[in-house]
Amino acid sequence: MRHLGILAHSTEGAALCFRAFCQEGFAELGPYDHPDVTLDCISMARSMPAWEAGDHHAIRGVLLESAARLARAGADFFVCPDNTAHLALGLPGAELPLPGLHIAEVVAERAAREGHRRVGVLGTAYTMDGPLYRDALGARGITADVPDERDRRTVHEIIFAELVNGVFSGPARQEYVRVIERLAARGCDAAALVCTEIPLLVPPEAAPLPTLDSTRLLARAAFETAVGRRPAPVWRGGPPGPF
Repeated sequence: MRHLGILAHSTEGAALCFRAFCQEGFAELGPYDHPDVTLDCISMARSMPAWEAGDHHAIRGVLLESAARLARAGADFFVCPDNTAHLALGLPGAELPLPGLHIAEVVAERAAREGHRRVGVLGTAYTMDGPLYRDALGARGITADVPDERDRRTVHEIIFAELVNGVFSGPARQEYVRVIERLAARGCDAAALVCTEIPLLVPPEAAPLPTLDSTRLLARAAFETAVGRRPAPVWRGGPPGPF
């Protein structure tokens, strides 16, 4: 089996991905069993000034450092359970020291498999306003929709004020449900939860639309890769190639 490296950026999403990956092993391989996995996390505080300044190259440098530590730990491939971080990972630059799965490609693949045609995208403002999901979904003939400006601001502020700090409140859940209801009214047939902490706030039973849980979908794809059901990835940063 292949050794997974989890390149963490935000802790709650990374912890959920780690747990979900191990649970896949318990369910399919037997009690206590899962492929080898190493998690590396450089505090997000180190990158926040660069996010606020729009300096994605500086963030890529931090992520590259973490990926190098995973490679030295013996990981065969990596996943980064942070959608926004893929804006930095996707920049041209030095190749990452090990190949990885691209989270937006994993989510878009599942959206296409389930037959969705118009997907509402919920994540940080960086993700909602950027090309990540517009490109990944659009390449499969799926429209990526985002909340209006006020709702985007609400979603973003809750992520950074609460979710990435491990706070999951009832009022925040109500706000997200309201935003998803508005997306449904606009014709969306699914909601992509593409901040990896959102699934901890909005479980499927609370959502007014079917959800695409980027964290658990990534964990599942990582498990399938680790046990050989998926081919070894080849993406080493930069724009994602064919998936």
